Amino acid sequence: MTERQNTVGRYAPSPTGDLHLGNLRTALIAWLHARVQKGVFLMRMEDVDTARVVAGSDKRLLSDLEWLGLDWDGEVIYQSQRLSMYQDVLADLDEQGLIYPCFCSRKDIRQASSAPHSTLGVYPGTCANLDAVKINELSKIKSPATRVRVPNYLKNDCGDFVLHRADGLFAYQLAVVVDDVKQGVTDVVRGSDLADSTLRQRYLAQLMYRQNPMGRSDAIRYHHVPLVLDDDGNRMSKRDGSFSTQQWRDAGRSAPELVAYLARSLNLIDGINALTANELVNSIELTDIVDVFM
Repeated sequence: MTERQNTVGRYAPSPTGDLHLGNLRTALIAWLHARVQKGVFLMRMEDVDTARVVAGSDKRLLSDLEWLGLDWDGEVIYQSQRLSMYQDVLADLDEQGLIYPCFCSRKDIRQASSAPHSTLGVYPGTCANLDAVKINELSKIKSPATRVRVPNYLKNDCGDFVLHRADGLFAYQLAVVVDDVKQGVTDVVRGSDLADSTLRQRYLAQLMYRQNPMGRSDAIRYHHVPLVLDDDGNRMSKRDGSFSTQQWRDAGRSAPELVAYLARSLNLIDGINALTANELVNSIELTDIVDVFM
């Protein structure tokens, strides 16, 4: 079996409902990627967006993963318990002059980015150079979001993006990178729907690793897997009630059957109807997993 030392992977779901089979497949391939290399596998709950959290779903989620045969190292980390850490990083970026308040509404951004010579959907930097007087004036009217300044080579791809929302919540882009860097994650395996976040997250990781002379801007590798589609060809979603792990269990289907089903969908096995997660990890090579990535 191919082996590489010091691999640290993670699975970081949002506790906003029951896992559907697409979520579970991503968890399985992320776990396999770490375990086939004899690496560390971490579990983290991305519950920073408290309004979307469904009470008890974290426990059901962990139960589903354990039932499938997946394990993890150390305690489960909850983002909601790490807010002071995110604030400290934001303060560090502020000291470096890398963030600024943004008072634009979504409508403002849509209109500005649709103007000639602008890139549709990319923030055009409207508030990037406001002076202190204007900032004070606008702050009396509404609460601002906080954006990070990106270098010119990223302007057309992602623009200055939000790290702290106007409603007071830390943005996904900030929280996930802070956690990955602080936890020493080396490999992020996730669905292809998050591929567009990679440029932003690489840049934030670069900024954080500059604080550590031993850090490397390429220390986190990002891997993406195809999404699981439902019978109508649409991506699965917790919100629309896509087939969940619990439904599979309620139907009397076993965990080894589900492991085999998910592994077949990733072309990791062929002609096997049931096997445990441990049997699977002991029967494949790292190259088999890499072939799954887009």
